[in-house]
Amino acid sequence: MGKSSRRNKEAKPKKARVQFVDRPFEGLPFEAELVAMREIIPSATLPVTTTAEHGSREVTLVTILPGMGAALRRKNGEVLVAVQTVMSSGDVSLDIADRLLKALELEPGQSLLQADLPEPGPRLQDVIDTSKTGELTIHDSYDYWVDEDEAKDPNVQMALQQTSDQMVPTAQVEGVEGAYWCRMQREFLRWVRPEEEEKVLDGLARLHHKRELTFDDARFVGAFRAMGLLIPVFELVEGAEADELAKPLSEFEAKLEAAIASTEPLSAEERRTRSGIISRQVTLR
Repeated sequence: MGKSSRRNKEAKPKKARVQFVDRPFEGLPFEAELVAMREIIPSATLPVTTTAEHGSREVTLVTILPGMGAALRRKNGEVLVAVQTVMSSGDVSLDIADRLLKALELEPGQSLLQADLPEPGPRLQDVIDTSKTGELTIHDSYDYWVDEDEAKDPNVQMALQQTSDQMVPTAQVEGVEGAYWCRMQREFLRWVRPEEEEKVLDGLARLHHKRELTFDDARFVGAFRAMGLLIPVFELVEGAEADELAKPLSEFEAKLEAAIASTEPLSAEERRTRSGIISRQVTLR
């Protein structure tokens, strides 16, 4: 047998290629939460339930697992699936769904360290019952990594405290979807907008040109793009706390939504303002 024949015989079949999806969570009612779990929030959990076709199983989506693992099943049967991992096929929704379905097959106490790149298949939109989604919970440590018994161990408590000390304090602004306060050297608000990117840019430009792109003396500092959505960023008054933003941000939200929904063509000045916002924009994938 010639070398060419042996190579053809030994060659593994190629996997079907997954097409890149710019906005992978589109259509999910908790799209903003998933984008935030991918790009903004250090530690959070989101309970979901699979569709009847996939057993109506309760699963907890989490920002990250130890060692950038893919999924695990606790001894008590609870299933945790990471939203963030080092692997990406180009369709994040398909990647998470693939990890979720594999996690359902784990035995209690088992973990899935890293899933292989999936082939085209079910996406989160196909496997999650969107009528039974729980509430996003932001944690100040990675306490969800351990069960109640493990959490009592002084060494585990010390390790969790060390991780929490390294995290950026983050909180959701009550009553304003997709808005997350954080404290770094200063306090900032990062706001995941659910509308189409182009419309958000138009709305930001309209308000910025009129010097009305502000609330509670916050300063608009730019926007970045993640998972197909635009995320405006505001620098807050020094020392501002998340619970102080609910009222002023809620009032400003109505103004921003009106500016985004407007169908009036941008003026020349507004177009220049829009171009300035775009020039400072960063895309995260």
